[in-house]
Amino acid sequence: MKYQVLLYYHYTSIENPETFAETHLKYCKNLGVFGRIIISKEGINGTLSGTVEQTETYMKDLKAISGFQEISFKSDLEEFNPFRRISIKVKNEIVTLDLEVDINPHEITGKFLEPKEYFKKLQDPNVVIVDARNDYEYELGHFKNAIKPDIKNFKEIPSWFRKHKQLFEGKTVLTYCTGGVRCEKWSGFLKREGIKDVYQLKGGIITYGKDPDVQGQFFDGKCYVFDSRISIPINHVDPVIVGRDYFTGKPCERYINCANPTCNKKILCSKENEVTFRGSCCETCRTHPLNRYNLKIRS
Repeated sequence: MKYQVLLYYHYTSIENPETFAETHLKYCKNLGVFGRIIISKEGINGTLSGTVEQTETYMKDLKAISGFQEISFKSDLEEFNPFRRISIKVKNEIVTLDLEVDINPHEITGKFLEPKEYFKKLQDPNVVIVDARNDYEYELGHFKNAIKPDIKNFKEIPSWFRKHKQLFEGKTVLTYCTGGVRCEKWSGFLKREGIKDVYQLKGGIITYGKDPDVQGQFFDGKCYVFDSRISIPINHVDPVIVGRDYFTGKPCERYINCANPTCNKKILCSKENEVTFRGSCCETCRTHPLNRYNLKIRS
């Protein structure tokens, strides 16, 4: 059986997100789809999976809701279902930037570039390319010459930018993220901070990798995704591995979480080194009484 994985978001006004989320959860359970969905007054952000029939029904039904007619979906076919449950949460934002004065993408955002346009811009030596994702996502894969913000969470990026604003002043800036939702606010923030020439990759890395002409060129490594697949290939022309094993520095694209649940740091690690270092990022975590790896061995 084939399963379809959907990645999507849509900025649209939802008057009562709590009621919307409750109704949507009942609908998803009845349909039998799994995944993670965030609802807020500003819209929806989700990644969801099910059979092809289930997910096709989901897309049709969501587009039928007033305000959602223009929602766009990215999809992948898989041999297994990467989610095991459905989770719908109500938050203040569909992707947390946590600014004192929020960014409304309907009012200010960077210019969208289709994959082919973005591909051409990437080859301009005068552009500045900046990743809008977290550090562990960048370390697994990124566009060539892209700046890596030193952030563990998206809401840290405004503070990082203000410390490095000189890198962007007077420059043409290209931004990108996994599916596009972060860039809509991030590019708008850049413009509000005085960076005039700002572009964002429409549909994000996922769409870029599916373009039949571009085929993911200039993206090195793999794209981190927030489900049990962990990563997906993007560059179908000349792929390279940029991830490095946390312990040896050798090429690696296998992520694990540190076995100490109070740490849970994401580390790139081979199966051999996971055993050698007991799935832990440091000696403190290896000897922690709650270390999952040690508890598993004892049981």
